[in-house]
Amino acid sequence: MITGRAPRLAILRAMRVSIVVPAFNEEKLIAQSLAAMRAASAAFARRGWDTELIVCDNNSTDRTATLAREAGASVVFEPVNQISRARNAGAAQARGDWIFFVDADSWPTPELFDDAAQAIESGDCLAGGVTLRYDTTRLDVRIPLAIWNALSRFMQWAAGSFMFCEAAAFREVGGFSEALYAAEEVEFFRRLKRLARAKRRRIVILHRHPILSSSRKIRLYRWSEMGLVFWRLFVTRGRSLRNRDDCLPWYDGRR
Repeated sequence: MITGRAPRLAILRAMRVSIVVPAFNEEKLIAQSLAAMRAASAAFARRGWDTELIVCDNNSTDRTATLAREAGASVVFEPVNQISRARNAGAAQARGDWIFFVDADSWPTPELFDDAAQAIESGDCLAGGVTLRYDTTRLDVRIPLAIWNALSRFMQWAAGSFMFCEAAAFREVGGFSEALYAAEEVEFFRRLKRLARAKRRRIVILHRHPILSSSRKIRLYRWSEMGLVFWRLFVTRGRSLRNRDDCLPWYDGRR
């Protein structure tokens, strides 16, 4: 007798996962981060899932693309310097059933990928993310980060450092908005949440194994500079997110 579960198990055994990494002038960190992604992918290999690693070189002026190729990644090029476009360009080349978006300054673990794989295996997950931790113990960083992590879990908004979603769902909602230069991941997950409700599926924010990300923006930018970004966001009621010059900490190339 063939049960309904048997075909599903066959599909899961044949799963392909695409890891998309947007990268702009990331020569300092990309080799290390790609190595971490390769090692973490053992969680997929144990299940018999294939994995492809795609780096989108977002018009870098350094050795980002060369280092990515040396690490065995497929490299695509996006000439317009915008993270939404970089993620969309990488996803356009993805052949996976599920797409994972991991930032080039973040280091996932096998345990995190295993948690994500379990969510996929549950059958009712449409998309997800994870809570964050930074490579610093500074209290002025840990407190805002704890607030974000709580908000992320409550609102089911994924941080851009690590997101995953079913490829079909990504295409159905139209990918990341290219009208936005920051906070595009929040807007993306708002649309995914609506789709999940319509399909009676769920969004998960994993938390047992937070992803480690670089705290370099804290080191490279003064609080006054970051405060100005958020002040503009407040006074323009979000319109500043559509202006590249108002989101310079993500685009000025300081590394």
